[in-house]
Amino acid sequence: MPSSDFSRTRRRTLLGALAATALSGLTAAQAETASWPAKPVRIVVPFTPGGTTDIIARAVAPELTKAFGQPFIVDNRAGAGGNLGAEIVARAPADGYTLLMGTVGTHGINRALYGRLPFDPIKDFAPVTLVAAVPNVMEMNTEKARTLGINSVQDFIRVAKERPGRLNMASSGNGTSIHLAGELFKTMTGTYMVHFPYRGSAPALLDMVGGNMDVMFDNLPSSMQQIKAGKLKALAVTSAQRSPALPDVPTVEEAGGPALKGYEASSWFGLLAPAGTPPEIVARIQQEVAKSLSTPAIKEKLQAQGAIPSGNTPAAFAQLIDSEHRKWAAVVKASGAKVD
Repeated sequence: MPSSDFSRTRRRTLLGALAATALSGLTAAQAETASWPAKPVRIVVPFTPGGTTDIIARAVAPELTKAFGQPFIVDNRAGAGGNLGAEIVARAPADGYTLLMGTVGTHGINRALYGRLPFDPIKDFAPVTLVAAVPNVMEMNTEKARTLGINSVQDFIRVAKERPGRLNMASSGNGTSIHLAGELFKTMTGTYMVHFPYRGSAPALLDMVGGNMDVMFDNLPSSMQQIKAGKLKALAVTSAQRSPALPDVPTVEEAGGPALKGYEASSWFGLLAPAGTPPEIVARIQQEVAKSLSTPAIKEKLQAQGAIPSGNTPAAFAQLIDSEHRKWAAVVKASGAKVD
């Protein structure tokens, strides 16, 4: 065989082998995606058990377990205003086996609040779906409110101005919507409360109920039980409209007078995966979450806690995250809040 023919034959053989290798690799990747989930899936909650992020995750996880036939396990990784848990997911393999229950803090506030983040909330994540939105609630220890003669937001503003720096404000951590809702309130009213960040709502609420803290702008679901028990006094909700779960409680804007016109600081919770997670897996999770949120049992369970179920598309959730970045960057700048 002439050398030129031999060379051409050899090149064709090599190209064929390379093509076969690429095809087999693609087929293996497709097969892995098609067989997902073949093992348990972890949902990282970047706050302590008992808070609203945890409540929302534990409402959804059993439904996903039933839908996919594999356990969806809630893994609480609290710290740094949600950044610790978010970083774990950002660095996890993009294979669909690690998800984040992200919040307005991890994906709307922290980029502006923290001088440096160990992850990029936009580039390092694939939005899956918004699970639920909730108002925050401005609340006090009931006994302290009675002792101080506080029955309304206007009363609170008056007392806070009479006692600058003598009232303590609890939050679930630096950079959370609970923290920023309070900072926005302080900025708009010219009041000052000393901020005490906790590693989640649950430990903060323990000190609120115990009388060690004076005020908190907590997510409504995690405080609902204590409000109904009379241990916490709800002064106002932070949403633009009243909550159906607490219809007699006014909004901060309603109750606060001219100084608080336009005040709004709601929270949201949604599933995200590491960037690069196969779109087919993302779509399957979103569809099952949306399906579960439309069932009367789950819908009623969340609404009873003051949460509004969603289940929107990955594209719609991505748009929400983008708009929340811009909104909260302006709030952080106006409040002067900063965490190094």
